[in-house]
Amino acid sequence: MSAYIARRILLMFPTLLGILFVSFVVVQFAPGGPVERVIAQLSGADTGGTSRISGGGGDFAARGQANISGDSVGSKYRGAQGLDPEFVKSLEKQFGFDKPAPERFLLMLWNYARFDFGKSYFRDVSVLQLIKEKLPVSMSLGIWMTLLTYLISIPLGIRKAVQDGSRFDTWTSAVIIVGFAIPGFLFAILLIILFAGGSFFNIFPLRGLTSDGWSQFPWYWKIIDYFWHITLPLISMALGAFATMTLLTKNSFLDEIRKQYVMTARAKGCTEHQVLYNHVFRNAMLIVIAGFPGAFIHAFFSGSLLIETIFSLDGLGLLGFESVLNRDYPVVFGTLFIFSLVGLVVNLISDLAYMWIDPRIDFEAREV
Repeated sequence: MSAYIARRILLMFPTLLGILFVSFVVVQFAPGGPVERVIAQLSGADTGGTSRISGGGGDFAARGQANISGDSVGSKYRGAQGLDPEFVKSLEKQFGFDKPAPERFLLMLWNYARFDFGKSYFRDVSVLQLIKEKLPVSMSLGIWMTLLTYLISIPLGIRKAVQDGSRFDTWTSAVIIVGFAIPGFLFAILLIILFAGGSFFNIFPLRGLTSDGWSQFPWYWKIIDYFWHITLPLISMALGAFATMTLLTKNSFLDEIRKQYVMTARAKGCTEHQVLYNHVFRNAMLIVIAGFPGAFIHAFFSGSLLIETIFSLDGLGLLGFESVLNRDYPVVFGTLFIFSLVGLVVNLISDLAYMWIDPRIDFEAREV
């Protein structure tokens, strides 16, 4: 087992290198960039995602207005006409674009090997500090969504498998399929219209995870207020995952129930409860456990993007999206590296959980 773990850990390095390399190459051919963003601010053409930039961007704009020159020569940057070429060069140096692409990539790898992700171009805050600030929101959504999904989907999937073909199985399958077909963000808008003051009821809040003055509330009211705010975002996120996990659990249990060892256990006089939970459950849950890392990582990091935007929740998903729009490359690559590393580690933990649940699995006998 130790040899298998060592091989998996060693394979993480080329995997991370490949992810960063492909992303870096794509960025080199993508239109726009941080220099263009600052120039757009100076020319008054900064719209969309850049309108959310704060901090350093305003300083660049102020310096640029003071360096406008009517005698400036042409520039490789669109909209740079009228700006002092020396100012444009200072922008390139500030963002590190005065160096060739291979040198910038190798420098980034060296810094990331030391977990030095640099500072945001436009927020004047380190990438790690930004992630630390946004992490609680994504943790709230991801953890509660995963718990809610598993606590409901697994018992429901087991009951559907036991009562396969019954009226209960039929109507719950219809509800699940409809839920799976509805996009989470569309369902979120529907919930807002119905329950957040859209057109009908004004029961739940629309913004944030807590109310104003939350720190002054009694401890029990803090808990109530927190769950009051998170109810609609959580339901919106869990809808698709709930449907997938329920059907996965049902199909896994159906596959095990029809095997020979189940009939043998019944012939020995075991009750249905003993057959289901002492024999079938352990084997059927393997495929459910296999899907846990992907479901957790999706919910924790990327699955909340649209939900965070709709409900004005300032989490990691929204941070990554705005960083891409604003060409804030240190945040883009820093979050990409961290998310990829966490995903690889969680997948390794999931594989090790296979062996703990089913000792018949031998990773030492397999080639990676």
